[in-house]
Parts: sequence; structure tokens; C-alpha cells
Amino acid sequence: MPNWTRATHDFATNLLSALLPQSCFVCGGPAGAQAVCADCFAEFPALSEGLCPVCALASPQGQICGACLRKKPGFDATHALYPYEFPIRELIHGLKFDADFCVPRVFAVALRETAKRCLADCVVPVPVHPVRLAERGFNQALLLAKPVAQSLGVPLFRDALVKDRLSLAQAGLAREERLRNLQGAFRAQRSFAGMRVLVVDDVMTSGATLCEMAVALRAAGAVRVENLVLARTAAP
Repeated sequence: MPNWTRATHDFATNLLSALLPQSCFVCGGPAGAQAVCADCFAEFPALSEGLCPVCALASPQGQICGACLRKKPGFDATHALYPYEFPIRELIHGLKFDADFCVPRVFAVALRETAKRCLADCVVPVPVHPVRLAERGFNQALLLAKPVAQSLGVPLFRDALVKDRLSLAQAGLAREERLRNLQGAFRAQRSFAGMRVLVVDDVMTSGATLCEMAVALRAAGAVRVENLVLARTAAP
């Protein structure tokens, strides 16, 4: 970042801190213009080392895990920032269910840094069904995907993939049930011929949603599909 750009950014941040001071989402203390104070941000949990490069679950020496060797998912790689635990879980819930739009800014820098490891010609957020979109009023994956596409300098295809079928809530379903629940739920509205696609979402649990998205993207011609998720749940 050029010095003048950094100075402008710092000035704007300091001005916002003075005019719009916030309480830290985690500890309740002063956080300036951010949703999380610097001390709490520094204490965010980290994923353990040694993750499967395909599904981002723990694997000895970071090798492809046995499950992915036995049955390779439709996607090629997964990049996860944090474990799905306090306070990451609560921040994601704050965005998803309480429309706390300060939350994406908390993760923007970390998302941009992680995105540098991805191979992508475009970015696609996980879509939500129109009924769910009408209920919630926004797509949290799209809010997270915007800074990723900007940092990579690639197109953000916000409506290139749609969810046609209103599925049951994934929470509480076993992995096989999740897969059946989402089978054929996604459809590409454009060609991805020869493209490397980076899919962005908030949480990866069983991977069923991302698997079905990869199937739709491959059918539309994508040659590589990677996932970038804020949080990864532990193996059951």
C-alpha cells in the first residue's frame, strides 16, 4: 500500500473511531471503529497445523486425508481461516442472524491474505435460495467474497450460480443426509469453461454444500474449484 494511501486509510479509521466508537463484540470494551478490539483479535483461535489440503480437516503432516483419497470431493482444495468455535462462531452468527454488517470488516484482511494462496480466475459466493434471501435480506457469503475478489483482481460472479431448490436446513442432518438434501440444488447460469473458480462461504461443516456447488461448476466447464471459508468445524 502506498504511503499516501496508508495515511488516508489511517486518517479515515481514526476519524471513524472518534465519531463512531464501538464496543468490542467479544469483550464489550472500546473497539474504536472496529467490531472487535485489537486484544481480542490477537487472541482469535488458530487452526491446528497439519490439515488435509482438500477438505481442511486434521491430517498427519498435512497430507491428503484418507476420506479424500477414498472418495475425492468435487473440489480441489479448501482454505479455512479459523476453527468454528468461540468467538468466531458468535461473530458469524452475529452476521448471519443479526445482520451485524461490521463483522465482514473484521475478517477482510485475513481473507485477503489467505486468498493469495488460491488459484482463481473468478470468485463465486455460495448462493442462497430466493426464499431464504427474502427472509434474511442479504447473502453473507457475498459480503465476504467482495474483498476477496478485489484483492485478487478477478471478477466476482455474484449471480452466476443459483440455488433452485429450497432444501431443509443442514443443521442436525448426518453427512449422507446433507448430501442427499442438496443433490442437484445448484445451477450455473453462465459458462465457466477453462476457469479456476474460488468459492467463498462462511462455514464448512460436512462439505456437502461445497461438493454440490463444485459439481455444478464442473458441469459448466470449470477446470479447478477451490474453497475459501471463514471457519471449519472439527471432524465428528
